[in-house]
Amino acid sequence: MTRTSDTQGGAVTISKEGLPDWLDPVVRAVETVQPLQLSRFLPPADGAGRQSAVLVLFGEGERGPELLLMERASSLRSHAGQPSFPGGALDPEDGDPNADGPLRAALREAEEETGLNPSGVQLFGVLPKLYIPVSGFVVTPVMGWWREPSPVGVVDPNETARVFTVPVADLTNPDNRATTVHPSGHRGPAFLVESALVWGFTAGIIDRLLHYSGWERPWDRDKQVPLDWRS
Repeated sequence: MTRTSDTQGGAVTISKEGLPDWLDPVVRAVETVQPLQLSRFLPPADGAGRQSAVLVLFGEGERGPELLLMERASSLRSHAGQPSFPGGALDPEDGDPNADGPLRAALREAEEETGLNPSGVQLFGVLPKLYIPVSGFVVTPVMGWWREPSPVGVVDPNETARVFTVPVADLTNPDNRATTVHPSGHRGPAFLVESALVWGFTAGIIDRLLHYSGWERPWDRDKQVPLDWRS
């Protein structure tokens, strides 16, 4: 993998070679999961929506497998203050949204938001495109293995409040799981980790990955966390 600055207009590769054994269940899940198994919100049939991508990056930390997340700045217009995967809308230079454009966008946005060096990231797959109705984004989750970790942190405080990793062990811990209840009545999975409430689109992806990878542990779905009306 080369740096994104070298790959604009060129090929960005997907490879499953040399991945750690513990990622095997995730790889199998990514290869077999169907769109409606991930979300009931799928891209509009008429092609509407803004094409975007997120980087779902697995690394290995002191406590084993972990995921890279960031907390969006409270001043942003959409999804303000929410923990999320690094990512954002495709730029024209990222290329074809139906080819490797989302791969390039996910790496570019992750570098811009967290400062990670994309040359240390091995992309190993993509999940089906999903839709976020509240913001109109059509999102491609791009799966990565942090083969050569690099320092990360807040690059632009106007965009990002903090950058952090979450051990998968904490995400699968039943004590850290809950169901969010939005004022609209919508219910969804949530994770209370690293002094943050991970909910919405990001929590939905994590929840489904844990489930289809066989990593999910039984948890109390009646444990509820109300969401503020501003969310």
